[in-house]
Amino acid sequence: MSVTIKTAEELEYMREAGRILAIVHQTLGDALEEGMSTLEVDALGEEIIRSYGCEPSFLNYMGYPASVCVSINDEVVHGIPRADRIIEEGDIVSLDIGVIYKGYHSDAARTHGIGHITPEAQQLIDVTRESFFRGMDYAVAGGHLHDISRAIGDYATERGYGVVRDLVGHGIGTQLHEEPEVPNFRKFRRGIKLQPGMTLAVEPMINAGSPNVVWMEDEWTVVTEDESLSAHYENTIVITDGKPEILTLTESEKRLWK
Repeated sequence: MSVTIKTAEELEYMREAGRILAIVHQTLGDALEEGMSTLEVDALGEEIIRSYGCEPSFLNYMGYPASVCVSINDEVVHGIPRADRIIEEGDIVSLDIGVIYKGYHSDAARTHGIGHITPEAQQLIDVTRESFFRGMDYAVAGGHLHDISRAIGDYATERGYGVVRDLVGHGIGTQLHEEPEVPNFRKFRRGIKLQPGMTLAVEPMINAGSPNVVWMEDEWTVVTEDESLSAHYENTIVITDGKPEILTLTESEKRLWK
């Protein structure tokens, strides 16, 4: 396994990619509303990305036809934007977005409630987000990769949720997906030792019911097997000697991460 350690110069590029992506998420999340098509969401996301001199990481990546993955309700990830897919009151909408700044990627996802959502849906969103931060307690140099995985998975499963096992996080840098894979569930081994300068995309994908998922006929959209709701929360992080540096937090989220 070859895991890249980023130089100080490379980390500056990744910080800027992360800063811009946080702005994209904040702007796009604020714009989401009932009646929008997922294609409109994608178009706005791409416009914002390019306005900062960046390129969308996802557009044409392995054939993916859009800049923003827009996944609704039981769609876990990789929902393909469409003109006839309309966001409705009460939906939960996951936006997974990546940007490329001077050859370096950042990757992040958020799940948003549209208008009034059920308490159960809000709790799923909250637990998914919190599971990420539980993992961050172990994202420190000298620790082990799967300690992050264990913390994420245990927090969600102890609350009765299904942690997706068929999809995982990943390393990130000059490539969108680099080594290592970052599971969101407990593993038998502890995984590689974490070192300063490692950059990871950590992304819990948590289902309200079963952890099992299936791929739709478009070969991209992943849905829950039991049609339960799913939420997604992801950030690009840097391993340091202390707390991890989270590159893709919005301004409001930064106040919560101290």
